[in-house]
Amino acid sequence: MKTMNGTPLRLLGVCALLGASGFAGAHPYHVPGEGFAAGLAHPFLGLDHLLAMLAVGLWAAQLGGRWLWGIPLAFVAAMLVGGALGFSGIALPLTEPLVATSVLILGLLIARRVRLQWAGLLLAAGFALFHGLAHAAALPSGAGALAYAAGFAAATAVLHATGIGLGVGMRSGILALRLAGASIALAGCWLLTGALA
Repeated sequence: MKTMNGTPLRLLGVCALLGASGFAGAHPYHVPGEGFAAGLAHPFLGLDHLLAMLAVGLWAAQLGGRWLWGIPLAFVAAMLVGGALGFSGIALPLTEPLVATSVLILGLLIARRVRLQWAGLLLAAGFALFHGLAHAAALPSGAGALAYAAGFAAATAVLHATGIGLGVGMRSGILALRLAGASIALAGCWLLTGALA
């Protein structure tokens, strides 16, 4: 049990170290070639996306019930809407800072064990809209937007499911889940500072 509770914290620590090394940045690394592969890679190559997607799953696991899958599904749906807006040329100001803010807020929701339910679903969907816009802005030249969107939606679903799995595994260790949330929130502070610089 001790190992299970420590594993998610180690995972978050590794993510933070990767971010500190410049790996997250403004997503400078893209997979060359077709859209699906590039879209699949994109959420894994930005610490902001990676942590936000995992946090959505962790928080959904913490909430349980219909929110276990409702919040991640709402996130993916709203993210695809944001991606479609971005592909059509719509850009909103402060997209990157709002993506970083999503990491901070989601981490705090987990750390504080906030049970928002419907308001939480709307909050997650609002954040997802900006993640979708950020994904669309990173569409590699020559890649098909539809295949790229399918790739980042699939990667997001995998990260949500991973977060849910970790969260369900940590339900008996409430402190571990709250510490994971606090770690995500701290990373969100660091990401927000970089996004506003």
